[in-house]
Amino acid sequence: MGTQYRNLVELYESSVGLYAEKPIFGTRQADGWSWMTYHDFGEQVDFARAGLAGLGLEQGDRVAVISDNRVEWAVGAYATYGLGAAWVPMYEAQLSKEWEFIIGDSGAKIAIVADDGIRAQLEDHHDQLPALEHVIVINGEAGGEAITWAELLARGAEAPVDTVHPASEDLAGLIYTSGTTGSPKGVMLSHSNFMSNVNVGQDLFDFDSTDRFASFLPWAHSFGQTIELHFMIGAGASAGLTSAKTLMDDLPEIKPTMLVSVPAVYNRVYDGLQKMMAAKGGATKMIFDRAMANEKKRAELASQGRTTRWVEMQHGLYDKLVFSKVRAGFGGRLKYSISGGAAINVEVAEFISALGMTVYEGYGLTETSPVSSCNYPGTRRVGSVGKEIPNVRVDIDTDVTGDPTIGEIVVHGPNVMLGYYNLPEENEKVLTPDRGFRTGDLGYKDEDGFIYIRGRIKEQYKLENGKYVVPSPIEEQLQLSGYVTNIMVYGEQRPYNVAVIVPDMTALAKWAEDHGLGDLGEEALLESEKVNDLYQREIDRLSGGIKGYERVKGFVLEEEEFAPENGMLTPSLKVKRRAVMAKYGDDIEELYAKE
Repeated sequence: MGTQYRNLVELYESSVGLYAEKPIFGTRQADGWSWMTYHDFGEQVDFARAGLAGLGLEQGDRVAVISDNRVEWAVGAYATYGLGAAWVPMYEAQLSKEWEFIIGDSGAKIAIVADDGIRAQLEDHHDQLPALEHVIVINGEAGGEAITWAELLARGAEAPVDTVHPASEDLAGLIYTSGTTGSPKGVMLSHSNFMSNVNVGQDLFDFDSTDRFASFLPWAHSFGQTIELHFMIGAGASAGLTSAKTLMDDLPEIKPTMLVSVPAVYNRVYDGLQKMMAAKGGATKMIFDRAMANEKKRAELASQGRTTRWVEMQHGLYDKLVFSKVRAGFGGRLKYSISGGAAINVEVAEFISALGMTVYEGYGLTETSPVSSCNYPGTRRVGSVGKEIPNVRVDIDTDVTGDPTIGEIVVHGPNVMLGYYNLPEENEKVLTPDRGFRTGDLGYKDEDGFIYIRGRIKEQYKLENGKYVVPSPIEEQLQLSGYVTNIMVYGEQRPYNVAVIVPDMTALAKWAEDHGLGDLGEEALLESEKVNDLYQREIDRLSGGIKGYERVKGFVLEEEEFAPENGMLTPSLKVKRRAVMAKYGDDIEELYAKE
């Protein structure tokens, strides 16, 4: 068992001492990548902590941050912890009214923001934020009464202060759930909550200071914050700071050993390679298909504890010819691909793993810090979210569903949140008398203790015939089509399911060019009978494993992608069903009216 840290300050201080000269964060510069050492990071945390103390920050206060991932984000977080205060992160992509709500609800005394544009937007909400005393601007000049990040560090360098070591049960952060419905809820996570995940993770995965992350998941979300940031610092490892947009370009230079991702990224890899092979055709595609077929056979044999000389010989050949070249696009050193945030499609997980980048899927929510179960080396079953992590118990409450096997997932353990901030009625709904957390997710355990997720209880609806449908697994399956960017399935109290589909316009334009429709504009293309026939064939092709009553029997093609910016996705990229229905409800009604 590795070191068992009691709080995030202890974790940080230990790593700065042990790994002082090793790299911690890499950022892309005009002339290449620049890497900060743990020593320099520790120095900046000391300066920022003293600077925040000079602004009056005390134990029990809150510091809000509105910024994408950057070195200053991590420095500010650990400086805040070192004063016994709590860190309240937000996304740059959120609406200003959401910033106002979170800063106001949390009672943040100080806000650290990415640029002066965000500072100016906060100024518009000044009268609604009486507790907010100071704003610090990271990048560029600071307008109004704000100060710059550089000024904060300079003040701190001149007036150092001692570090506060919080109790393990003290509040470390408030992470506001992005909420597909209603206002965000502030999830109170203690130092003990975070450390329960970090300490266990280091035991399940064999990491050390030579490992490197490609960090692109938002630290404002618990998955990225715990697994990318705190986990990485605890191991003395490093992280190249990238983004979802530049990830594939940056991977060959970062050369990560660890990729923590959501399924959408793995879906993109799967889709991209499939399209590439289809475009190349001929001998290239034939070799690729044979390589994948051999890997499938190899995985089947491995599940039985067997192998054959012929399969292994072919594996060696195909690995050299095909898979090593794919891995080179990821930097060539990837050991672990960890997937979370949503269920990954089994076909995609098997595909990525066959390339030599084994996918380990886990499960959890912000309220569970986040990990409750996971697959890990030596304990892995594709399609499941693994077994409970040590010290955590997952129960399946079948009373909720009346089904003998599938029920609500209830999590017990040191990872369960302190509660929702200032929401006692909500706490009563989700926390059991013995402090288990009712996740709102449906799932079951197999005979070996592996856990399987079947969607959100709130997403579940009844068709007219009384059959229950959980739409998310259907959406995940249909989104495997290379012609689909977004999809939402709907059918509540209707005779059958229909879908709103946002096409992958790049792939569709290529198809249209090949089929004599290249002169059509986007709107005319989506109305074309040939295009609609294409999407019907794609739905039929991918619906083999979907129950008959669950299948999509009508759809509408729409141009505007679901995104956080237009309110149709949460910042953690979950579909806001009410928002999609509000925009496309009339189009859905027309689908049913055609019958």
